[in-house]
Amino acid sequence: MTSYRETITLSHKGALDMLGAAVAHAEQIGVPQCVFIVDASGETIASIRMDGAKYLSMHTARSKARTAASINNATGAMPAEFGVAAGIASQGGVTHLPGGLPIRFGGKLAGAIGVGSGTGDQDFEVARAALKAVGADAV
Repeated sequence: MTSYRETITLSHKGALDMLGAAVAHAEQIGVPQCVFIVDASGETIASIRMDGAKYLSMHTARSKARTAASINNATGAMPAEFGVAAGIASQGGVTHLPGGLPIRFGGKLAGAIGVGSGTGDQDFEVARAALKAVGADAV
């Protein structure tokens, strides 16, 4: 076993391209969204709250992104009782709400995106449009 592991990083340009694609798709479906993009450690790279998006969705979008980065998987699949307990234990840093996806390139985690203010399906739809814009692995 080696003493290190190779990682990849999403660039700020990639994050901005993702934000642009997310906003464009949200406008296309007529649902203003809050979007957070984080690195693999959960630190924010870029975010936006579109005009008309629910302001509290900024908190949930960030939690969705951080959760997706932490579990390296989509949010929304954990049992509600576990999600509530994890949310309390992490002071809102973890959520079971749908709308968070990992950002992977060639299977390697580069970060995550969290989208909120629509239905869970709409949030995932916007997140997937952002992944596609930068050539990230489909989730």
